[in-house]
Formats: sequence, structure tokens, C-alpha cells
Amino acid sequence: MFTIRRMEERDLEQVVEMEKNIFSDPWSRTSFLDSLNQDMCMYLVVSKQEEIVAYSGVYVIQDEGQITNVAVKADYRNEHIATDMLNELIKRAEDKGAQDFTLEVRESNGAAIHLYEKLGFKSVGTRKNFYENPLEDAMIMWRYK
Repeated sequence: MFTIRRMEERDLEQVVEMEKNIFSDPWSRTSFLDSLNQDMCMYLVVSKQEEIVAYSGVYVIQDEGQITNVAVKADYRNEHIATDMLNELIKRAEDKGAQDFTLEVRESNGAAIHLYEKLGFKSVGTRKNFYENPLEDAMIMWRYK
């Protein structure tokens, strides 16, 4: 049984470890902590008992939501965890006034792109050399209400 809830400072050790294992240019504990302390920012975690298996975040600025992080542990992928988590994140961001949502994703990340398309996101452009390690363009995706 999985639980989706707001991220808390006590979750950061597991979140930062996941971040290091999944991303080539990981966020630091300080970056996550700074985000947690901002009113416009919201992070969710998915837990199975005490284990954090996924997390995601969004910045809500006026009526727009900028999705910043989406991560699921490798052992828990293809179980609809990311879909459920993102639907909950979007719902909670809408409750804070967000109507439209945007995110960037590596152009080579076909699984993530497919997920975002299922959630109603569409590609609207490219950010050249957005990612490092390896250098790669980002696809800019938007979901409009």
C-alpha cells in the first residue's frame, strides 16, 4: 500500500539519496530544504511504510505550475506511482490557483514523455543544451486547462 503525502524535512535523507541515484546533476539537500520553506512550492512523496519510493515538486506562481522534480525508484516503476503522484500534485496545485502546468524533460527520456503526454502535456519547444552530464536538449511541455 502506497501513501501520497506532503514532503517533510525528515524525508530529505531518502529523497536526496534517490536524487543522487537517478539524476546526473542532482539537487542538494539545501536546494530541497530551501524549496520546502517557500510558500509557492509544494513537494509530495510516495511512501510504502517508511520507505520513500517517489517524489515530485511544483512551484505555483500566480496561475501557473512549474513542475520541478519527478522521480520514482527503479524497483517501483511501471506501477502507476508517477501517474497517481502527478495527478495528486496537479490537483493540490490547482487548489492553490494553478491552471496551466509546464515542465522540462530530457528529449531522450521516452518513458517520461509518454507519461506526461498521458497526463495532457504537449511539447511546445526546446531548450538547447539544458541538461548536463550528458549535454542534452530539454523538451518544453505544457498542459493547458
